[in-house]
Amino acid sequence: MTRHSPSDVEHLDVLIVGAGLSGIAAAHYVRTDCPWASYAVLEAREALGGTWDLFRYPGIRSDSDMFTFGYSFRPWKRPEAIAKGETILAYLQETASEEGIDRHIRFGTRVIAADWSTEDARWSVTVEDTVSGERTTLTCSFYINCTGYYRYDHGYQPDFPGRDAYQGTFIHPQHWLEGLDVDGKTVVVIGSGATAVTLVPALARRAAQVTMLQRSPTYIASVPSTNPIASRLRKILPSRYRDGGVRWALALSSQGF
Repeated sequence: MTRHSPSDVEHLDVLIVGAGLSGIAAAHYVRTDCPWASYAVLEAREALGGTWDLFRYPGIRSDSDMFTFGYSFRPWKRPEAIAKGETILAYLQETASEEGIDRHIRFGTRVIAADWSTEDARWSVTVEDTVSGERTTLTCSFYINCTGYYRYDHGYQPDFPGRDAYQGTFIHPQHWLEGLDVDGKTVVVIGSGATAVTLVPALARRAAQVTMLQRSPTYIASVPSTNPIASRLRKILPSRYRDGGVRWALALSSQGF
């Protein structure tokens, strides 16, 4: 973990906020396209990976195929197209380590404010040490926000009238309770998005009954974790065209679903 004293205002060419999927990608392109540039990745949590490190609910996996979801500069090599969360996290960790990006990540550093000065042509970024609460200022010429759209400290929860009277366990998947026992229990999953569709099969293997409540009907298809198109193309395409060919083929095929 890298921490800095507040004695002097440190200037970097580029500041990237967030060490998740997009933050690691941004760092890669800064490193390769602007090798002269100084940069740092600011991460409020104590681990890289963003969503794929934070979310620990049963059955977590990608909801897009990894050949198109993964990085073009480090193609997905595993056979499964739909990957488990821990496999995706390992992929991100390996990418950051192999490229030396992890050495530029400042963990436990939360951005409080970012102010642009036209006169100085630079950003002034106020950051807070999540352990000590100490605040310091960094400046940069380019500020890249890669924080995604989740509020990591508190997932969205609708207001359900009568919730206070509910005697069971109420949990948000974003903050899944470690060791939560659902064996033999009756479980209701509210919603039918990607998280629910991932969660329900995993819960159904252990719980006595699982019910998913949804507002509007949807189409759900059972597909294998390995993609036959990707498997076939990997066998017939020359190595120089293999990764790009698989990526484009799956991207185009998904548009026709």
